[in-house]
Amino acid sequence: MSTWEPEDVDVVIPTIRNLDFLENWRGVLERCHIIVVQDGDPGRRLQVPDGFDCQVFNRRDIERVLADRAWCISYRDSACRCFGWLVSRKRYIYTLDDDCFLPGPPHVSKDVSSPLARHMSNLLTPATPHYFNTLYDPFRDGADFVRGYPFSLRDGVPTAISHGLWLNVPDYDAPTQLAKPLERNRRYVDAVMTVPRGSLFPMCGMNLAFDRQLIGPAMYFGLMGEGQPIGRYDDMWAGWCTKVICDHLGYGVKTGLPYVWHSKASNPYANLKKEYKGVFWQEKVVPFFENVSLTKGGTDAQACYLELAAQVRTSLACVDPYFQKLAE
Repeated sequence: MSTWEPEDVDVVIPTIRNLDFLENWRGVLERCHIIVVQDGDPGRRLQVPDGFDCQVFNRRDIERVLADRAWCISYRDSACRCFGWLVSRKRYIYTLDDDCFLPGPPHVSKDVSSPLARHMSNLLTPATPHYFNTLYDPFRDGADFVRGYPFSLRDGVPTAISHGLWLNVPDYDAPTQLAKPLERNRRYVDAVMTVPRGSLFPMCGMNLAFDRQLIGPAMYFGLMGEGQPIGRYDDMWAGWCTKVICDHLGYGVKTGLPYVWHSKASNPYANLKKEYKGVFWQEKVVPFFENVSLTKGGTDAQACYLELAAQVRTSLACVDPYFQKLAE
């Protein structure tokens, strides 16, 4: 694995609150540059604990930088975080939510206790999307390829995305929240696996890292929040788009470790209002992504995303005019 330093990573946090939760992350993030995207009232001054290198952007900054295109950054929604990787100059991004904390014993991986270090290990070792290794990630210490794994595929491919998981409050949709209000995830699985080529997955943005050089232009958290007919599908949208593009370009996506402790359950009734149309639309959107194809001219994430946008305009605008705006 290549070496890395905390200075190689920008940590992006969307929030409307003071950043007190960073105290829990001090030993992990205090050497990183932190980009805070402040949602909501830009006149409010957020309090940041001493000792952190934090740069705070609010809606006025978004409008100043993007001018008449500022509408493309979601307002009053955590999808505003993608402005953070737009202004970043680092190769690697780690984004997390402000209700996520370090997991304590016994929920600590034996090989690494820092979520950031685990994400970087995932990104800096190859992925294996073309053939599933039943012993999970063969590039972890103490693991390898199992008998019957083709030697021609053992070099793997570059990893573009590291998708971390969560303990405590599950990342459920509103109907499942309502059906299981007291359910908590206590199952810590000490494993990382590559999402197979040709398979989509539901990406969650609360504990996520990626390589801007490989996939950055496509990591757009969809237009949500105030003025939009849908919410809570921003990270899902980015997950569908980036997975299709990773498959096309020959990059990998890993999921599993690291875990964070997700402390708050959002209101299921408020979530249902945000998700309602998405519950129906996803039955059209997922088949679109399962069948979409990109041309040989798509040789990087930017070119692929422009192709994808044109196909969204052609194929999904009939579902709702919202997709015309999203394609734009």
